[in-house]
Amino acid sequence: MAQTLKIAIPMAGFGTRLRPHTWSKPKPLIPLAGKTSLDHVLEQFKTLPDPENTEYVFIVGPQQGGQIRNYMESAHPDKKVHYVVQKEMHGQSDALYQAREFLDGPMLMAFADTLTEANLSFLKNEEMDGVALVMPVDDPRRFGVAQLNSDGLINKLIEKPQDIDNKLVLIGFYYFRSGASLMKAIEEQVRRKIMLKGEYFLVDAINIMLEQGARFRTEQISTWLDAGTPDAMFETNQHLLKNGYDHIPAGLVRPGVTVIPPVFVHDSCQIENSVIGPYVSIAANSKLNSVIISNSIVDANTELSHMILTDSLIGQLVKANGHSSSLNITDNSTCKL
Repeated sequence: MAQTLKIAIPMAGFGTRLRPHTWSKPKPLIPLAGKTSLDHVLEQFKTLPDPENTEYVFIVGPQQGGQIRNYMESAHPDKKVHYVVQKEMHGQSDALYQAREFLDGPMLMAFADTLTEANLSFLKNEEMDGVALVMPVDDPRRFGVAQLNSDGLINKLIEKPQDIDNKLVLIGFYYFRSGASLMKAIEEQVRRKIMLKGEYFLVDAINIMLEQGARFRTEQISTWLDAGTPDAMFETNQHLLKNGYDHIPAGLVRPGVTVIPPVFVHDSCQIENSVIGPYVSIAANSKLNSVIISNSIVDANTELSHMILTDSLIGQLVKANGHSSSLNITDNSTCKL
């Protein structure tokens, strides 16, 4: 029987770029195209060669990790998940090291705010010590890149390169044939105190593995989505709605309601005298009356009336009315404009 593949997903960060929403919920539970961001993260793994022989390892924060556990038990009771608490934020390598008791064999590592549509079936016959998913971009200087040797294998990972010659950007999605080997490299990283701004970054641990003779290659992808900032969420929402996550309830298009696809509107929503779309996601039990809304995400149980909205990220249990052009308001808010 093949070894169980562990899928490690660090999600203990504070999500400061998505304030104020992450004051009340962890970033992976923010809605996106009719599902949570976490749902979309989990869908990345449906192309694994043996998806049933997998276990998840979630590294969560001490404050909001319980919400993640409750959501998984409710929405994904079939998945086996181990939960590890990262009490202090010391970086990516530290997060994985906290979960070392579960990460001894083959493993994948993916971040909770990045999405890809990679076909992971290549792992069935993978013989390398590791694989880094990469995507070519025009200007790689804001990212990390994989430097290749003459054999086409990785000889070094470089953070924020100074030139734009190497366009193979690391997306933060890795396969390791041996999690135990990664843990030893992290121990060496800590011993050498290789850190930046008080945090241990995973690329430095991988570079130690490469120094010690590990063989890594790249796997090129064509779609890389981000859910880490409001603007990035709007872009990702657009992509998902254009690629199969749109939904218009039967009967929504009627006198007084205009829908401009693509949109996702939950079947339980009540909408009157409104224009919805394009690129709008509205979660369950929300009510809109006399609203014109585009390029926006609305969470569940929210009531909006007499508003013109665009580029808006609105939490759950919000009540807002009045004219506005853009809102970014969190759960349980009341707003009269």
